[in-house]
Amino acid sequence: MVIAMNRKKKIIESYWLLFIDLLSISAAYMIAILVRYHKFKWVMEPELHFLVYICFLLFCTIYSFMLDWNRDFLIRGALVEFVAVLKFNLFMALAIASFLFMIQRGEKFSRSVWGYFVIFNMIIVWLMRLLMKRLMRVYFTSRANVIKLMIITKDAVLDKTVARLKQSLDIEYEIVALACADADRKGDVVCGVQVTADGSDMLEIARQMPLDEVFIHLPDENKDEVKRIVYELESMGVACHYNVDIIERPQKEIRVGNFAGYTVVTYSINHFDYRRMIIKRMMDIAGGLVGMLLTGIVTPFVWLAIKLDSPGPVFFAQTRIGKNGRRFKIYKFRSMYIDAEERKKELEKENEMQGLMFKMENDPRITKVGKFIRKTSIDELPQFFNIVKGDMSLVGTRPPTEDEFEKYNSHYRRRISMTPGLTGLWQVNGRSEVIDFDDVVKYDLEYIDNWTLGLDVKILFRTIWVVLTGKGSK
Repeated sequence: MVIAMNRKKKIIESYWLLFIDLLSISAAYMIAILVRYHKFKWVMEPELHFLVYICFLLFCTIYSFMLDWNRDFLIRGALVEFVAVLKFNLFMALAIASFLFMIQRGEKFSRSVWGYFVIFNMIIVWLMRLLMKRLMRVYFTSRANVIKLMIITKDAVLDKTVARLKQSLDIEYEIVALACADADRKGDVVCGVQVTADGSDMLEIARQMPLDEVFIHLPDENKDEVKRIVYELESMGVACHYNVDIIERPQKEIRVGNFAGYTVVTYSINHFDYRRMIIKRMMDIAGGLVGMLLTGIVTPFVWLAIKLDSPGPVFFAQTRIGKNGRRFKIYKFRSMYIDAEERKKELEKENEMQGLMFKMENDPRITKVGKFIRKTSIDELPQFFNIVKGDMSLVGTRPPTEDEFEKYNSHYRRRISMTPGLTGLWQVNGRSEVIDFDDVVKYDLEYIDNWTLGLDVKILFRTIWVVLTGKGSK
């Protein structure tokens, strides 16, 4: 029952909203063409206009499923919906405009149609979504579709449990009964819901009333007693939700599923949507390929400068720690003398960084050319090869060295729970101006905890500015 209802709700929210969005785009595009040309047969470059129309539909489909912009659709207000529609239209306009530029057809497409479409589509999509939201709320809260829920819990957590469920349940749920298993609280009203049963009669009451699902929260209850309650409810055909949460964490960090045939509850501080991670990887590959092309262009000049400045190889390779402790070779243009690693121990007392990292402003191991390529971040260019390989990402956390990683505690180790990046929050917030390793960890964990694709784009633009201005580099 619960699986069928959830699937039904997901289908309505995802596929019907996609259908409404595609229909709205079609209507807005036709209106825009009619406003500009008055008749379809007068349209200039009809094949191009049809191609753009198909691109709009494809973008809408990809955007809907890859970015999941319909999440929390039923509970978000009109203003939030407008902002979501605005972002959708801006991204769509930018994407299709870029496509037209790449195929060199942009100058032949009607600017008026483009402007009219953006305006009409904003209005139509927003209004259609508000109408759909209203219809879906009516549908899911109707007598035929509302899910009637009973809560079985203990006196110590009764009020907290009801309050939390009232706040978090989807709109299709209606709490119709409360049962306090270890105390007689019949007649009490908690958050607008009356306690109707205790431990002695809750199953009998469940048999006699309209009921779809039961939520069971019985901390420290005897396992056999819980099994008895669940079996009784299952035999009635009622779906049971049994709270097995032993650690209170935000909902997004807990997942229930199967593991090698066992039903398990998975706890994780980090939980990233796979669709967004796919887009992030696509961005990495695209950016990495462009970066490798740029690296190939500058390599002959950097190679000559490094060779004339000091003996040794042009490229420097070092083992770094990647995601969840995986080792990989990181590549850079050599900016130090070849005996830099041996001399590091002699300079430990000059370390200007508090904590596990080593930083020294006037590091004697750095060559003359090295100072320049470090200040301009040219030395980092070979890392685009690491990005294409998948060892690194365009944006992420700083990859630690092996000796640094060996000294990590549990708190520090969490910063490698995400793929390390060429740039990140630490780099765009001062780089060498940060003198405490704990601040580096703070920036990395802030990035992990608040990661979005939008944050990656913001950091990339800030990185370009930092590199061009040399801010924070030493």
